[in-house]
Amino acid sequence: MRGVVFDGEQVRVVGDLEVRGPGAGEVLVGVRAAGLCHSDLSVIDGTIPFPVPVVLGHEGAGVVEAVGAGVTHVVPGDHVALSTLANCGACAECDRGRPTMCRKAIGMPAKPFRRGGAELFAFASNSAFAERTVVKAVQAVKIPQEIPMASAALIGCGVLTGVGAVLNRARVDRGDSVVVIGAGGIGLNVLQGARLAGASVIVAVDANPAKEAVARQFGATHFVDASAVPDGVKAVKEILPAGADHAFECVGSTRLIRQAVELLDRHGQAVLLGVPPAGAEASFLVSSMYLDKAILGCRYGSSRPQRDIALYARLYREGRLLLDELVSATYRIEDFAAAADDAHHGRVARAVLVFGE
Repeated sequence: MRGVVFDGEQVRVVGDLEVRGPGAGEVLVGVRAAGLCHSDLSVIDGTIPFPVPVVLGHEGAGVVEAVGAGVTHVVPGDHVALSTLANCGACAECDRGRPTMCRKAIGMPAKPFRRGGAELFAFASNSAFAERTVVKAVQAVKIPQEIPMASAALIGCGVLTGVGAVLNRARVDRGDSVVVIGAGGIGLNVLQGARLAGASVIVAVDANPAKEAVARQFGATHFVDASAVPDGVKAVKEILPAGADHAFECVGSTRLIRQAVELLDRHGQAVLLGVPPAGAEASFLVSSMYLDKAILGCRYGSSRPQRDIALYARLYREGRLLLDELVSATYRIEDFAAAADDAHHGRVARAVLVFGE
């Protein structure tokens, strides 16, 4: 079968991958579509350290082909969106409803793939850039069949991360003010999360003025072109003189993390969603924090995928959550290099790889 493999030096689209069948508590999924997230590119450029060789991809949707012993919530033929959380379901964190903090789901990549006799790692317990993948049962969430696969794929990472950061981590309330730094795939979902939460002022900040239209489509009430102003903080404070209740950094820049903190009003909180290099350090004025400000890390939107994916699928069907509009372009898996180049240069909100017959 076909898949996208990174060996530590280069990326290849190969046609001779194999994946094992599902064991107890696992599901074999025929992938139909997979979004290209910047986290995949960050593995390639070394920003996210990951063992190799690895089958990339972590934002996918497909059709269940087989299930292992004990799996009852999905059956062959079901359409599913895939999450990256291979949480155990039994530890204290899972019991508290915090599966993103499950210690058994972090830092222990499996090797379900083989190629030429060698084992390959699964990225983010998922590897959606393969025609078939095997995941833990908890990662396969049943979705209505009428949701297009290219749209459904984006729920499993971009939507869970962005919308979840607003609703689950920051808990934005009605009437709050929100600043979103970076209007890419994650930032757009933060924007629509803020809209869903009822925020009154939603400011999108991006250095690409071409993103204004789509940012407003997803919920921005204001747009700041960071490339056209000498001081981004000052430009935002012309809109929110006292500062924002919430500032979301969606780029992964330590400079912008500092700006997010500087943009806060009293009792405001900065939420970090972008991924800078693993050893990066950010600075801020400690004295500014004594006005009850907070800096929040956020992993995967603090999501509970079995609950949240079902919720977002319902909001999509009700016309309240935008998914189709996130899909800027679709590419055959053989055209991965073109998709990666478009994503790297910010030409797309989301590039989606599709698997034809």
